[in-house]
Parts: sequence; C-alpha cells; structure tokens
Amino acid sequence: MIAKQDLLMFKKRALRLNLWFRVLSRTERAIVDLTLKCVERIRSPILETAVCSITDKVLRALECGFLSKAEEIGHVIAREMCRIAEKWGNKEALEWKLDVNFVRFLGVITLNQ
Repeated sequence: MIAKQDLLMFKKRALRLNLWFRVLSRTERAIVDLTLKCVERIRSPILETAVCSITDKVLRALECGFLSKAEEIGHVIAREMCRIAEKWGNKEALEWKLDVNFVRFLGVITLNQ
C-alpha cells in the first residue's frame, strides 16, 4: 500500500527536479493530486497500479538524465578512438568501446567542457 506521505514526498521531489510538468501528462498529474486530496492510504489495486506506473515514469526520466547522455556521447567518442588506435596497430583497442567505465569517462569529460 502506498501512503499519502510517500506520494507527497514523490511529488515534491518531482517538482524540485523539474520533472513534474515535463514528464507527466495533465491526466497523470491530476490522478496524483486527487489521490493526495482524497486518500490517506491507497487500498484500491487499480489506483495503486496507476500511481505506480506514474512514479515509474518519473523515475525512468530521472535515470535518463546526465549519465545516459554521457554514455551516448562517450560511445561515439570511444568508437572513434578505437578506430584510430587500431589503425596505429593497437589490437586491444577494440575492447575499449566495450568498457562502460571508459565510455562514461569520455562522455562526462566531453559534457563538462
């Protein structure tokens, strides 16, 4: 069961991170707002499913932030670096683009420039 306090904290965090209006539709925001106004603890399985899908949507958007952008950019740079290093004769360079930490490192450095 989802408590009112948990849902209220979720809404505050989504507003603070600027995800409330950007990620959720008007209907989804209304479901959460009405739930906060009318219910102390969600007991309905249908309402609980709806609220859980809304919270999952915001959490997925939160995950897709900086780190996913860094990985996306890092993969492009890593592929190019691997290609150049392979031309120079480094046989192990093909493994670089498979190293997640290396890819993230390249992406973070590029995004911070």
